[in-house]
Amino acid sequence: MGGTSPCASCKLLRRRCAKDCIFAPYFPSDDPQKFAIVHKVFGASNVGKMLQELPAHQRADAVSSLVYEANARVRDPVYGCVGAISFLQNQVSELQMQLAVAQAEILCIQMQHEPAEPVAVTQNPELDDSNPHHQRQQPYYLQNEQYLNFASSSNVIQDSLQRESFFGHDMVS
Repeated sequence: MGGTSPCASCKLLRRRCAKDCIFAPYFPSDDPQKFAIVHKVFGASNVGKMLQELPAHQRADAVSSLVYEANARVRDPVYGCVGAISFLQNQVSELQMQLAVAQAEILCIQMQHEPAEPVAVTQNPELDDSNPHHQRQQPYYLQNEQYLNFASSSNVIQDSLQRESFFGHDMVS
């Protein structure tokens, strides 16, 4: 930044901050931890090269991504932000499954509470209830009780409630 205070990068690296310092706009002196973590994971030289190769309008987003990835790498050195993404994708899948179970339970309850639809009288002897040799057949889903008795959604997804979040907090206490 030239005359006042050196940027966080130059301060950490103990060098003079030039007027055209590539780090100065993105790593201000009042937030030294931001550069420290990026430097620890990627190295100042690599970050400088990345920023120089990008157009100026994309550098702020790149720094934001580098800071996010560096924080994720410190928390999870093996997977980094991919670990966080995978955790969130699994959580979405589990929640979609819970939603599907809840929707099925609602449908089941609605079906149990709906009155039977009146049947129109026809001349078809196969549908004639007075014929002792014929019994009206119910739809398959009403014949088979397994379609009407769903497990409670709290039992189906019980395992997911015992997981810890990516950040180490319990999801449900």
